[in-house]
Amino acid sequence: MSDDVLTAARPGPAVTAGPAPARPVRGGAAVRAGGRALPIVLAILGILVLWYAVSYLLLAPSRRFLLPPPHAVFAESLGNPQVIAPMLAALGQTTMVALIGLAIAVAVGMGWAILMSQWRLAERVLYPYAVILQTIPILALTPLIGIWMGYGIPARIVVCVIIAVFPMISNTLFGLQSAEASAHDLFTLNRASRWARLWKLQLPAAIPSIFTGLRNAAGLSVIGAIVGDFFFQQGSQGIGGLLRTYTLRLNMEPLFLAIIFTALFGVLVFSVFAALDRVIVGRLFGLKPR
Repeated sequence: MSDDVLTAARPGPAVTAGPAPARPVRGGAAVRAGGRALPIVLAILGILVLWYAVSYLLLAPSRRFLLPPPHAVFAESLGNPQVIAPMLAALGQTTMVALIGLAIAVAVGMGWAILMSQWRLAERVLYPYAVILQTIPILALTPLIGIWMGYGIPARIVVCVIIAVFPMISNTLFGLQSAEASAHDLFTLNRASRWARLWKLQLPAAIPSIFTGLRNAAGLSVIGAIVGDFFFQQGSQGIGGLLRTYTLRLNMEPLFLAIIFTALFGVLVFSVFAALDRVIVGRLFGLKPR
């Protein structure tokens, strides 16, 4: 038998097939979106079931007006132009107050925190005032705000700023102080100025904390706008003023619809700034949004 035949007859090394390439999952974004939306849908369904149960099982028919079932609320309020039109106008008024108050709270809070981060004496003097603004109940200040500023839109904006400013102060200050000591040493070796250190080191390091404070302040600004609407009645009426009017008149169907609109408004504002937090911080720091 020739050498060529023997060589061909010898078994060669076993060839192992590599792992099959992973197939891209179709509809991955849709699956993730559905996974995020499913808990919200289940929560809404749970609220509706509980609402119907309390209205029909726990309340007597003579007292059912205290908690009308959802279909009665939507039929008598959502389909009534005399109710829905002023409610949407009031919601627009509250939105304006909340956004103006949030913008002022962001500017004041960041400026306050930057000042405290640059001078230790300023931190010792100013930080207690920030804590006082956070701890004093806003209901104790509303009479004074009304007396000093009147009972119109400026007073509502002030209430909104007082409630929303502390998260911006505390989170921004924490972020500015979170830069690593080694990075500070590098700036010191290069004889960087105070403002160069702030602009190129501390502010970039503080961006995640600033957006966390912005997300919290956005939700609180909605609460502040509604509280201001509830107590200050001069000028255009906000959604908080409608809540007070419907409560005094025991108009339960419009009252519940106004509560639903208020809750949806707060969730929407919080969700928008939470999405901005994930997208912007993720792009700057190379993190994929969840």
